Amino acid sequence: MGKVIVVGAGAAGMMAAYAAALGGNAVQIIERNEKCGKKLYITGKGRCNLTNNCDVQDFFEHVVSNPRFLYSSLYGFTAEQTMDFFSKELGLRIKTERGNRVFPVSDKSSDVINSLVRGLQSKGVDIIYNKRVDRLIISDGVVKGAACGNEVYESDSVIIATGGLSYPSTGSTGDGYMLAASAGHSITETYPALVPLMVKEEWVKELMGLSLRNVTVSFYMNNKKIYSEFGEMLFTHFGVSGPLILTASSYLTKQIKSGKLSMYIDCKPALSEEELDQRILRDFEKQKNCYFGNSLGKLLPKKLIPVVIKLSGIRYDKPVNSISAEERRKLVRLIKNIGLTVKDTRDYNEAVITKGGINVKEINPSTLESKIVKNLYFAGEVIDVDAVTGGYNLQIAWSTGYTAGSSI
Repeated sequence: MGKVIVVGAGAAGMMAAYAAALGGNAVQIIERNEKCGKKLYITGKGRCNLTNNCDVQDFFEHVVSNPRFLYSSLYGFTAEQTMDFFSKELGLRIKTERGNRVFPVSDKSSDVINSLVRGLQSKGVDIIYNKRVDRLIISDGVVKGAACGNEVYESDSVIIATGGLSYPSTGSTGDGYMLAASAGHSITETYPALVPLMVKEEWVKELMGLSLRNVTVSFYMNNKKIYSEFGEMLFTHFGVSGPLILTASSYLTKQIKSGKLSMYIDCKPALSEEELDQRILRDFEKQKNCYFGNSLGKLLPKKLIPVVIKLSGIRYDKPVNSISAEERRKLVRLIKNIGLTVKDTRDYNEAVITKGGINVKEINPSTLESKIVKNLYFAGEVIDVDAVTGGYNLQIAWSTGYTAGSSI
């Protein structure tokens, strides 16, 4: 058995090290931070959404970039195996919540990290902290080790699992791309993904903190609908966020960057325009002597009402019994199509993951070994693969880490 170096002690790196050690290899992890799993600490709002408890076929529907490349990895180490690994092998108590999302029973991501570190220690894995790998040692097309400044660590294989560019404060600053490029790999264009969106309209500031549930958000480019989804969203001081928006950002990165994207919120997707008109008529009927501004309390969230009034062009103090059918129709169209102009995404500091990375065409999908340099492997977010929220990206990290580690 050989000597293996894993660059990075995040989710993919720790799993890769564990799998490589299971195969009888002597494994060293070199981590630039002072502890393992720094980004894992903040995933799932600090609760760590470990995986998604769905079957493999269903899983692929949630992968945005290069799902076919992941076939071997995801079938080789499934969500079910991940759950068994944490619960049976590492002794971590886990639970499944809404949307099949899996969390530790304690709701503490630190418990996930601690169980992994204990597992690594039990397999004799050596973890070196506060060292940054800045170059690979490659001879005649074969990797021979890694170097941190003047310190050289010799090995028979190297696994790069350094993450992407999201949350740079956790050490994700693109080191893996630099190392891969130095080995002759090409890097596809990278973007912040699963990220909030900035909009041009100033009135969103008035709605900061307002969460809308059961709405449909649609995105248009050149008057053509290119994406639509139902769910929950959130207004912020700069634009929009929440599960619906984060997912959309992963599918629309390139269009967002063009600056020509508009989005429309349907606040009442369960009602047709005619049904909504009838509903408003009934509300008006019950409040004949009310001002328009006081008549929408049962229809819309309190915080949204002043904005809708302003956008409708109907005076706040207009009595509801004098609102015309045309004004009502305009109000109906507005409630079902609140329009916003998407300016850009927020940056990597707020992106859950990175879209883009090491070109999958240059990696063997069955082993995750480089097709360019022998005995060099890749795992996790550093590769050009990504998925939507809900535990899918962490499962990709576990699956690719396990595949890379066990292929050695």
